[in-house]
Parts: sequence; C-alpha cells; structure tokens
Amino acid sequence: MLRPLRQRGWGLFNRGKYFLGVEPRREINFKLDERTAHSSLDLLKKNTGVVYRMVGIDPTKVPQNLERFRDWAVVLGDTTVSSGRHYWEVTVKRSQQFRIGVADLDIPREGCIGVDDRSWVFAFAHRKWSAMFANETTPISNIGHPERVGLLLDYDNKNLSLVNVSTLKLIHSMPAEFQGPVVPAFALWDGELLTHSGLEVPEKLIGN
Repeated sequence: MLRPLRQRGWGLFNRGKYFLGVEPRREINFKLDERTAHSSLDLLKKNTGVVYRMVGIDPTKVPQNLERFRDWAVVLGDTTVSSGRHYWEVTVKRSQQFRIGVADLDIPREGCIGVDDRSWVFAFAHRKWSAMFANETTPISNIGHPERVGLLLDYDNKNLSLVNVSTLKLIHSMPAEFQGPVVPAFALWDGELLTHSGLEVPEKLIGN
C-alpha cells in the first residue's frame, strides 16, 4: 500500500490520520519532501534530486515545522509504504558521502538516518559501502562507486536490498523489522543525489 503525503498538513506524529488511501500498485512514485529537508539541502529537478550546500540556508530563513530535520543533512520522500515490494534507483556518482534507504515516517528529526532503530540505510563514505542500522555497520565489498544503484524494498518480508542496476542482481540485503509506514530516506554531505521512481520491480528481482 502506498500513501501520498503531498497534501498540506499531514500528521507527522499521528500515523494515518491525514493519509489519502490509494489502490495498491507495484511501483512507488515519489518526490522529495521539501518540508523535511535540512537547511543545508536544496531540492532540484522538480524535487527528484537533492544537492548539499556547504554554506546552507540560514535555518531562520526556512519555514520552521515539525517535519524538518534540524541537525543533520537529511530529506525524506513524500510517499509512504506499508505493504508490497517496491523498487527505485538513485544516481550517486556526484556524491562521495551519502546514505540511502528507508525510515519510519515519524523518525525523530534531531538525529540522522542509520543511527537509530527507526531507519535502514546503505552508506557510502571514504570510498567504502556499508549497511547501517542502529549505528551498527556491516561492510559491503566488491562494489566500487557505480554511477547509479537500485533499492528493492520488500515490506511484507521485512527486507531492504541494494541492487546492481547493470546486472539487476542483489549486492546486499538487510533485515528490517518495520513497525509502521516507511518512506524513502536520504542523507548527504557533499555533491548531489538524483532519484528515479515510478519503476516496476525488475523481473530478474521478482524471485529474490
């Protein structure tokens, strides 16, 4: 089940209260939600990309709301997932330090994704990949720094996978004990990321 958060006034700490239901479908189609973006991040390409600004916007110059990350350069997607299998891709070639994955809709806005038990991410830093959960890291080898990677979210089977988009093979999978709706989640400390959603789960991955 996918639920858009694009209407104004969605209830961050009251799950489901303001959600608009939609028919289940195989693909997730999301934008980045500016209301969640830290003041050091700018959205681009019709809110499908994000760029890090070393000298960000003065926090007093952006609208203050409960949804916005206050201490870390994080932005969330605007569509929740609460069932099914979903696939999207991220162009990562222009960043040397980032995290991509999913997070609980109401993850605390004072922290960063990957450091608590409310988010599940794949991190790239110092030319190395790792899976992160609750500030614990698992190294991922033999991947390098591809231009683009895929993410396969299997909500019902509680699993998140990093995908090689050239071969459509799983690089690494991590268990994820979801407790409620999750949203795509991104953090970066240089360069930019570009998301590609609205994609069906590739046939090669359906049996995985």
